[in-house]
Amino acid sequence: MAKQTLSKPLINPTRFLDDIEEFVANSGHAPASTALRTELLTHFKAVYREARNKAEALLLDDGDGTLCAKRLSHLQDTLIETIYRFAAQHIYHNDNPSSGERLTIAAVGGYGRGTLAPGSDIDLLFILPFKQTPWCEQIVEYVLYFLWDMGYKVGHATRNIDECIRQAKADMTIRTSILEARYISGDVELFSELETRFQKEVVRRTAKQFIDAKLAERDLRHRKAGESRYLVEPNIKDGKGGLRDLHTLFWIGKYYYRVSRPRELVEAGL
Repeated sequence: MAKQTLSKPLINPTRFLDDIEEFVANSGHAPASTALRTELLTHFKAVYREARNKAEALLLDDGDGTLCAKRLSHLQDTLIETIYRFAAQHIYHNDNPSSGERLTIAAVGGYGRGTLAPGSDIDLLFILPFKQTPWCEQIVEYVLYFLWDMGYKVGHATRNIDECIRQAKADMTIRTSILEARYISGDVELFSELETRFQKEVVRRTAKQFIDAKLAERDLRHRKAGESRYLVEPNIKDGKGGLRDLHTLFWIGKYYYRVSRPRELVEAGL
């Protein structure tokens, strides 16, 4: 498991985190104060606007839409990780956490694939080791409200690992979501445990079941969107040969061959 990295990110994660630490130290406000949160929110919005403008300029220059989507995803990772670290270190700092006071933030959905179109929803999974604790609940709430106040549309779920496994077995949509989960921040061992258990307890020996379910979803989607690939106004997301069909192929390949990245499918001969 490796974090998403870019050779030329829109903002440097380490530098941005240091910038926020300096911002807090020089603010003159207590970390938990409303005044500091307001100033911090304004600062984050300004940084985001500047980074978005930079992404647009780079796209107009290089014409690489995929790279632009990766840049925006990496930008979002950096912002979320910084918000989480600020909350964990300054607002709800815990010198002696219990085994249950651990938390991982993961990206899921299209965001989990490491690409993000401008204006896309952000889908997050907050992973807990056991049942919810007040500390975990406060951190999750702080991160979500900060993102909402920045103007993002955030889809989210908070589950412990047992719940993730149980629901993934019962619900193919949740199974696909966890299949695409990507670590952003928090307890890395917790995320690794979810990955290991998911492969062992959910994926193992269930490839045919998953493939059949995904192909059935595809057929239903085509009936709704129009089965011909020659429509005058095709649905480029859900129609035949559209984006969701490409996703379906990747999901099936990833599930069957138990790989993490598209290039591993190429290495497998696909």
